[in-house]
Amino acid sequence: MRWVRYTTAGRTGYGILEGETIRAVEGDPFAGWNATGAQHALAAVKLEIPVVPRTFYCAGLNYVEHVIEGAKKRGETPNIPARPEIGYRANNGLIAHNETVIIPADATEKIHYEGELVAVIGKQAKNLNQSEALSCVMGWTIGNDVSERTWQRADRTFWRSKNSDTFKPMGPYIQTELDLEQAQTNVRLNGEVRTSFATGHMLFSCATFIAAMTKYITLYPGDVIWLGTDGQSPDVKSGDVVEVEITGLGTLSNPFKRAEG
Repeated sequence: MRWVRYTTAGRTGYGILEGETIRAVEGDPFAGWNATGAQHALAAVKLEIPVVPRTFYCAGLNYVEHVIEGAKKRGETPNIPARPEIGYRANNGLIAHNETVIIPADATEKIHYEGELVAVIGKQAKNLNQSEALSCVMGWTIGNDVSERTWQRADRTFWRSKNSDTFKPMGPYIQTELDLEQAQTNVRLNGEVRTSFATGHMLFSCATFIAAMTKYITLYPGDVIWLGTDGQSPDVKSGDVVEVEITGLGTLSNPFKRAEG
């Protein structure tokens, strides 16, 4: 099942996407829903971010090649993480499919993308073991973790390098089923594939992260966990379009534009 969050006629709500048609519902996939009988053409509505998360979690350095390539660029020895560690991002950075990433006027040229699988939590979870961890996942979507790398090296908390307004595109919808073993992530820059990797070849699986996280924190419906990326990004400039495609989850597309200074 594909859940979309959309706006039409001044109203924002959830619906079930079937082909190019949205079946409207009352309620949402987290707290319960009922079909209304209303339908909308996908092309006639505005897609919103598929969920406004209560808490926005992110896994860093979760693909070995990403760690190795990053270390090479810095002239360092790769330091492969020995355990899953989680970080946080800010909701102000979230934008939807087809919305524009605004590069701050004073940013350097080191603007990079990271195509990521996103787990969407569907029910409250605490103290899950690894074998049951995925039972709290309602579905999956796509994220693009935009970064300003010069600021990332300078700011200890990543507050602007990772969390500037519009730096976290997410969407286009939530897919409740995903064959992670068959999934492939392809990231295109202006129509050309620049990054491609097996989505499931993570250093630590989503289940591993959830088991580790719920030992200490409670996950709630609507929380999201971004699961990291592989490969390296070229510098992205104003006028570029980045598309993140994951098998079975569709394509998240966003243009980039530099703010006027």
